Amino acid sequence: MRTYKLTAYEKTGKMITEETFTAASDEEAKEKGAAILEEQNLSEQTHRLASPAGKLLLFHV
Repeated sequence: MRTYKLTAYEKTGKMITEETFTAASDEEAKEKGAAILEEQNLSEQTHRLASPAGKLLLFHV
C-alpha cells in the first residue's frame, strides 16, 4: 500500500482540508480521493491529490 495526500483550498488560498490515506494503486487512490471530496462537498473547490512520487492524480483550480 502507498500513502497519498489530498488537499483542498478556498479561493483565497486558505487550506480547507488535508488528508492522507493509503491505496494499492494510483487508480484506487483517484477513486478514494474523489469520494472524499464528494463526501465533504469539496469537488468544486481547488484541490489536488498527490502520489508518493509527487505525481498529481487529481487537480482542480
